[in-house]
Amino acid sequence: MLKLRLKRNGRKRQPSYRLVVMEQSSRRDGRPVDEVGYYNTITKQSYFDIPKINKWLEEGVQPTKTVADLLKKNIVS
Repeated sequence: MLKLRLKRNGRKRQPSYRLVVMEQSSRRDGRPVDEVGYYNTITKQSYFDIPKINKWLEEGVQPTKTVADLLKKNIVS
């Protein structure tokens, strides 16, 4: 099953995350199927490729709870 989830990158104590589509059973930093955005927790800077995200959601990809909350906050406002 494919999930829309966060993949950590960045330095120690300076995390930033990529929003990716990947297999549910793969490890957190494994190879993604597709990268659809990023989120920096320190600067609160984010970018989401809305057409790609909508395409994946229509195909049945399930977002994790954290990703769903991020999308609600950043897309609606």
